Amino acid sequence: MKFLSAISILSVFSLCFISSFPTSKWRFLCPDCTPTLIHDPDQEFINGAVARKQETNISHILFGISGSSQTWRRRRHYCELWWKPNVTRGFVWLDEQPREPWPETSPPYKVSADTARFKYTCWYGSRSAVRIARIVKESFELGFENVRWFVMGDDDTVFFTQNLMNVLNKYDHNRMYYIGGVSESVDQDVVHSYTMAYGGGGFAISRPLAAELVRILDSCIDRYSAFYGSDQKIGGCMSEIGVPLTRELGFHQMDIRGSPYGLLSAHPLAPLVSLHHLDYLQPLFPDTNRVASIKKLIGAYESDPSRVLQHTFCYDLTRNWSISVSWGYNVQLYPFVLSANELNAPPQTFLTWSWRRGPFTFNTRVMSLNPCERPLVFHYDRIDGLTSTMYTRSQPRYKRTCNMESYKAAYLVRGFNVSAGLLDPQFWNQAPRRQSCQIMSGWAEQDDVVQVRIRG
Repeated sequence: MKFLSAISILSVFSLCFISSFPTSKWRFLCPDCTPTLIHDPDQEFINGAVARKQETNISHILFGISGSSQTWRRRRHYCELWWKPNVTRGFVWLDEQPREPWPETSPPYKVSADTARFKYTCWYGSRSAVRIARIVKESFELGFENVRWFVMGDDDTVFFTQNLMNVLNKYDHNRMYYIGGVSESVDQDVVHSYTMAYGGGGFAISRPLAAELVRILDSCIDRYSAFYGSDQKIGGCMSEIGVPLTRELGFHQMDIRGSPYGLLSAHPLAPLVSLHHLDYLQPLFPDTNRVASIKKLIGAYESDPSRVLQHTFCYDLTRNWSISVSWGYNVQLYPFVLSANELNAPPQTFLTWSWRRGPFTFNTRVMSLNPCERPLVFHYDRIDGLTSTMYTRSQPRYKRTCNMESYKAAYLVRGFNVSAGLLDPQFWNQAPRRQSCQIMSGWAEQDDVVQVRIRG
């Protein structure tokens, strides 16, 4: 009896063990059974061979860009910086037919359907929010095949498409995902929402979620008629569907005023995906206009997409120097030692969207007006070869200089040469960790270019 009981227990255990495998997975259960391949959702089996599923590329993305016939002339230059005709797919959605010939360098356009039948009761907003909210529905109903992601943005949103693809590749496009970022200014998040993707920074909706959203969107727009913006209405619909926002730190609404220098000098540890509100900010680089500044940043991005704006810092303890590098943007030389915690926080060169000193959704540190407490800034100038970037001294807005001995030595530096290997996009699929930098040995005080190397 004990022997039979043991067999029974073993049989039950075996059945439980076998049944614990999900029914969608197959295993070699015994050598005499008909062999079946293990099912992995990331693999396909073609003619008996294992092949990786195709990664998301630019052809799998359909962009829906909100615009208007009145704003396109002055804003199209931003979009044309990242749009690649016959490569990028999507449309600019206008409120009416354009009155001038449509530029060949611009994305193709479509005119949105009439939205007069929808309710809009936000007294301080614009009815255009209804039209813009429906762009995802109208894009979906075009019936394009092989679309995995519907990406929404504004006519003044600049996308960094290679990094966008790398971010989306982290997620299964066959599942419901709503991916984007929130506002940098707490006052905007309080007024609108902490749980919606802000439309100017752009957001991505997977195809299965888009199908569900399209089913309820029109009635949802009426239910949320009091909501101010299109993105807020989409966020309300997502709450009904039950899909939360997946936050990615590389989507930038840029709800700030003033100079973006501080924010871009200490970019979060995430690939740069988008920038918005560029007409409301000072140019990214000194002595250039806004469009030329973005074009310059894109030049650095195209040479190493994964590394652009990635932040690191190191120390020269023989001179008590702190050196902060935002790759492809600037190098800041502090002739004194700052802690890692301080260097990680963006210097506050900007105000909130409503022109206040804060708060923000991230820590900041005070940017002093005292010349003996400010860094010397060297902005990105060019790339030499594949791995070496040059940064040259920028003319400071504040002409005052510091007479301290530590600053006198720092003023002798004319530029920085920063070398770094190409950053593998797979870096972002690992546990995040900031890369390090070091000042190359042999640099003497009489030299005017400091050599810095970035490495893992």
